[in-house]
Amino acid sequence: MGCCLHRRLCLGGTGTLPFVRRFTPKEVEAATRGFTAVLDAAGTAYRARFAGGLVATVVRRRRDADDADHHRQGEGGGGGTTDAFYLELQLLARLNHRHVVRLRGFALAHHARPVPFRPPTLSSFPLCARSLSLLVRIREIQLWIWLGSGVERFRFLVFDHMENRSLKECLHDPLRTPLDWRTRLQVAIDVAAALEYLYYHCDPPVFHVSVNSGTVLMDANFVAKLSDVGVVSHDVRLASTDSFQDRVEQRRAGLAFQYGVLVLELVTGQSPGADGELVRWAQDPGSAASVHRMVDADLGGVYDARELRDLVAVARLCTRDRDDRDEGAGVVTIPQIVRYLQGKLERIGCQARFG
Repeated sequence: MGCCLHRRLCLGGTGTLPFVRRFTPKEVEAATRGFTAVLDAAGTAYRARFAGGLVATVVRRRRDADDADHHRQGEGGGGGTTDAFYLELQLLARLNHRHVVRLRGFALAHHARPVPFRPPTLSSFPLCARSLSLLVRIREIQLWIWLGSGVERFRFLVFDHMENRSLKECLHDPLRTPLDWRTRLQVAIDVAAALEYLYYHCDPPVFHVSVNSGTVLMDANFVAKLSDVGVVSHDVRLASTDSFQDRVEQRRAGLAFQYGVLVLELVTGQSPGADGELVRWAQDPGSAASVHRMVDADLGGVYDARELRDLVAVARLCTRDRDDRDEGAGVVTIPQIVRYLQGKLERIGCQARFG
């Protein structure tokens, strides 16, 4: 399986990954200072500086049983490998948008590991010592083959490094300089532009795991970029089926709600929480009168009142109750949000980026 993946990633034809570099395990290890430049609590993301000056974030993946199952199913069906990591590479390599974190490369590493085996005792297995030794050796060989030659496969994805980490940290870390109003407004526009690209301009549409302040990353200039963009392998195989299209429509319907919650977090500086307090405030008929009291105090009162009203109006539309939408109000879409913000901000002379 590892050899098959290697061939598809390195040879021409359908396995080619244009504009994506393959790094060696030694290059990754050196760039991450022996995997000591850890960025997350789980120890799966590292800051890296490669020869040539590329500063990147290296994300470690580990081959699991699901990958092996997908591979076996693909070969049994005559379609070749359906390794989830390879499919993820194919997806990420074709994405090209200024507000989606860019994939720079990948690496495949193979590390030998011992095969655990405890032979039975003579008392529990009444054979002569020589026969027992031979049986143990045969069993060791069988286990070695079954476990994939005792090799643990690690895969690494190399992304552009986002110097200012996540939007969540920018908004809620008391030691960080607060984001000003113009930056927050631009983040709302950047995220909407990225979502429009992923869901409406990619074929098949790309599923983003979740839209929240933790998955929006900020580069050195505080330009917002979506991370954790992905798709599971069976979505690719079902891309032309009715089932897949149903999933696309369901996901789009929930996308606007997540975006609306993110906008509320940008405006108020409050974490959305599981109780839905921010959404309830936005849907309250009296929220328009109290909007200035809900603005993040870290802004120090420095914001544009018209832009504030426009953003809150977008959040209110996005987070409407499902029953209200079913009664004929319809579901607001990301392209509609982008056009709405673009029109409003152009009329008031705001020089904002739209994708």
